[in-house]
Amino acid sequence: MTRRILAIGCVALLAAGCSVGPDYKRPLVVTAAAYKEQDGWKPSEPADILRHGPWWEIFNDSLLNQLESQVNISNQTVKSAEAALEESRAMVREAQASFFPSISLSASHQRTSEGLGALSSGATTGASPGFASTSFTQNLNSLSVSGTWNIDIWGQTRRTVEGEKASAQASAAAVAAAELTAQAELATDYFELRAQDQLEILLADIVAADDKAYKITAARYRDGVAYKADMLSAQTELLTAQAQQVNAAILRGTLEHAIAVLIGAQPATLAVPVASLATVIPTVPAGVPSTLLERRPDIAEAERQVASANAQIGVAISAFFPSLTLAASDGYQGSTIGNLIQASNRVWSFGPTLAQTLFDAGLRRAEVQYARAAHQASVANYRQTVLTDFQQVEDQLVTLRVLEKQAVIETALVKAARESEVLTLNQYKAGTQPYSSVITAQTTRLNAEETALTVQEDRFTASVALIEALGGGWDSAALR
Repeated sequence: MTRRILAIGCVALLAAGCSVGPDYKRPLVVTAAAYKEQDGWKPSEPADILRHGPWWEIFNDSLLNQLESQVNISNQTVKSAEAALEESRAMVREAQASFFPSISLSASHQRTSEGLGALSSGATTGASPGFASTSFTQNLNSLSVSGTWNIDIWGQTRRTVEGEKASAQASAAAVAAAELTAQAELATDYFELRAQDQLEILLADIVAADDKAYKITAARYRDGVAYKADMLSAQTELLTAQAQQVNAAILRGTLEHAIAVLIGAQPATLAVPVASLATVIPTVPAGVPSTLLERRPDIAEAERQVASANAQIGVAISAFFPSLTLAASDGYQGSTIGNLIQASNRVWSFGPTLAQTLFDAGLRRAEVQYARAAHQASVANYRQTVLTDFQQVEDQLVTLRVLEKQAVIETALVKAARESEVLTLNQYKAGTQPYSSVITAQTTRLNAEETALTVQEDRFTASVALIEALGGGWDSAALR
């Protein structure tokens, strides 16, 4: 019998060498030779900056580094993605278990009673003939080991494992994408908060200048050399600047609360100290477009989903072929437990089962069509993800390039507006200019300062967005 088992097992293993369904090939995506919007823009960092540790360290902000390090530890969105990854890995192990036989041990004790009907003639009792009822009671004990093994002749199990592995890799890429999104969002909120700090510094300077202008106008009004309207106008400008100063604290508080949630902390427990916005804005080269396919976790996730869908086609096709199952059992049955395990009580069985579905009203064909359509949908989703990601890179490249030029203009504009304000105020003191000119100069200067600050903030956030669009230094090799 042992030879028979080995022979059947060898035949099954040889047959298991084939897998039906298409072998996976990565969908073709055509990429440009270079990014369109990178022409004429020279980044300030070396090309391999994203390969060296956490990407946010290029901003040289110790507090930002400290906050970013807490994202992967406490952010609940990232935790949810990590839990989904563990689910996918468990599914891989579940699928791999089908490669091996299932073995079980069973033991039972039963007491049964069976009624027996016997024909009676009535000769001994004088009664009329009829049936006499008796019963037979016995104990039945059993102990057995049984096993079944579904031979993967057509590769159904292998395709299933292949698909689950690809799904697990897609989940791993989803974790990286969730981490990158949370990190980029935190960095963006952080720089917006620092811009609000800078705005408060600016508004404090404006309030001080407006207060000085108001005092000068009030003094001139008391001396009879200025109109009351001038004094009221100066007072209005001062109060407007003070109102802006108070209102600026609202957005800062909101951003601080958002940062707390991103690091998994209660908003009440986080207080970010006030500091000005940095002046050095690092930028990162985009590199060659084709490398984006390996550096974006969302692209890797979409590509792994294509691989998983491709494997499901093979799983569906395998249903058209017969299945082979080996089953065996060995055990003992007897009426007494003490004498159960002996040769006369041994019961065993072994044999293969070949099963083939003959009619299913088109069920299997529909399942194959469904799997092929799902694969085509995943391919389209993959290619659309690639196109969208290229768009994001191009968007941030043009944003950084234009903002860099605008920053130069805004810096010159602020300098000119400040000089104009000082000159106009001196002319008003000399009585050669009306106070309306002072108000115009102050408004121009404030607008120029705020615009320059907005441009500086936008350059920081665009730099973060470009890093995120490039994958944040992640590499798809992490999935292998």
